[in-house]
Order: sequence, then C-alpha cells, then structure tokens
Amino acid sequence: MTSNMTSDIHSRIITPFTRESTADEVLHGVDLTGKRAVVTGGASGIGIETARSLARAGAEVTLAVRDLAAGKRAADDIAATAVSPRVHVAPLELSDSASVSAFAQAWSGPLHILVNNAGIMALPEPHRTREGFELQFATNHLGHFRLAQGLHRALALADGARIVSVSSNAHRRSGIVFDDIHFHRRPYDPWLAYGQSKTANVLFAVEAGRRWAADGITANALMPGGIRTSLQRHQQGEAMTPEVRAIFDSYPWRTPEQGAATSVLVAGSPLMEGVTGRYFENGNQAEPCTPDTESGPEPSGVAAHALDERDADRLWEVSLAMLEA
Repeated sequence: MTSNMTSDIHSRIITPFTRESTADEVLHGVDLTGKRAVVTGGASGIGIETARSLARAGAEVTLAVRDLAAGKRAADDIAATAVSPRVHVAPLELSDSASVSAFAQAWSGPLHILVNNAGIMALPEPHRTREGFELQFATNHLGHFRLAQGLHRALALADGARIVSVSSNAHRRSGIVFDDIHFHRRPYDPWLAYGQSKTANVLFAVEAGRRWAADGITANALMPGGIRTSLQRHQQGEAMTPEVRAIFDSYPWRTPEQGAATSVLVAGSPLMEGVTGRYFENGNQAEPCTPDTESGPEPSGVAAHALDERDADRLWEVSLAMLEA
C-alpha cells in the first residue's frame, strides 16, 4: 500500500486516478494474462473501451452483445492492439431470459471478471418484457442479475473473481419502489425508471459482495461519468425536453476512454484487491451525497438509499422471485 491509496475496511478508498484518467492509464503496467473477462454491451461506447483496455492488459475478453455483426467488428478492432488476440463475441439480449440463460449455460471454465456494462436509458414511453417487467429495470438490473446468477459457479471457480456493476449518478433520482417497481399503478416517468434501475445496480453490488464473499467474489458499482454514446439515443431530437437539453448543453462530457477508466479500475487494478460492496466515481470511492456534491453541472456522491443493506437484501429476494416468473 502506498501513500496515494487507502483501502482498509473502514476507510474511503482513494487512488491516484481522477476524472481525467483514461482506462489505459489505470491499467498501465497491470498484467491480466490468464484472466477471462465478459463485458456486456462491449461493441460500443465505454463497453468497447473497457474491453479494449482489459485485452491490452492481457485478458481474454468475451463481448456479450445484441448485434453480432457489430460485436465482430469491435472484436477485430480490439484484437489488433491486444497483448493476446483472444477476443470473442457471443449473443446476449439482457431483456430476454432465454438469451441470458443460454449465454450462462454455454460458458465453460472459470470467469475472473464480469463487467455488467450494457444498458438503456430514459425510454420516453413505457416498454415491457413478455413477463410484464418494465424494460429499463429488466435490462439494466434484472438481466444482469440473471447473468450473474447463471455465471456464479464460473465466478467461484476463479478464486478471486470481480463483478463490475456500471451504475450512474442518476441513481439519486429514485430508490427501489418495491410496491410498484414496474409502473403498473404509478404514472410512468422515464427518468424515475432509469434512476430506479441504476439504484438496483448499486444494491446488487452491495448484496453480491455480502452473499458471495465466501466464494471469493467481490462486487462493486460505479458511475462512469457522462459520455456521449448511443445510450442517449432516446433523448435526441424532439424527445429531448428543455430541461434535459439544458443539462446536456452544460454537462462536462468526457471521452469514452475516460468513461471506461473507473470500470477497469474496479475490474482489474490491484488497488481493488479484496474491495467489495462499494460505489466508485472518478477513480475513487464516492462520498455520500450532500448539497455540495449535488451542485454543479456534474452531480456526484452516492445516495444513502443505494447502499441500504436491508433494501439490498430485499431486492435480491424480489429479483430471485422475478426470475421464476
């Protein structure tokens, strides 16, 4: 341990990295040879940059994607500069339970790194899966929850696996509304739905870190920062309200390489050895939300409802029940 980093169980974790750091800078000098990683949504945005940096550090990477053609193009691009050109592509539709189960069942051997990166944001109108689940919750949380459950044995075999749960500062907008998660009774709101799903991403990491600690599995959540990617496709043109346009125009956007930095920190940095159940942003563990962290063009901090251990336990049980629906 150096003076640049703290990591005891009672301390906030501080690293040498900042919001300006890139993924390659975070993994500079790190050797991930022999490690196997899955990155959902790895064909574009911060997903491809996360996969690229992991592969450059020597990891064997599988891109779990909806669009196999786009995934193949991304894999070829990544392999061109990887330490080892072991970059694979496999189909995964997170909102389709059969697709998620098929991916997990097809996996063989240990899995050292699972990056739950894919997601959708602020659908203007409510959409539902065939089970009746609100699509943002079903994709961003429940699909990844099912995937982690299906890959649990592979993660346990790795003897020190890491789960990376990509959340957002939008988690501050909503806790889990357990009485009406899927907006059957309350009016649908795209940002409340998105915020609820991002809170679920953090609570999953909290509870996975607790339940799977004996299996040597750690889990942490993170806010990657604002990056202009296809994630915002539902908030373009006429769908962009004046409020959202004002936020977008003033937001301090960062590059995809910077956006992937905290993901690869959690996934592969030795600074994160044994760390679990926490929420990171800008390369460091986030502080609790306060009026100061809420101010400015890029709000920061983690809301108390996203770290609530009782809600984490309850969401886990509710999610298990949904998998059986």
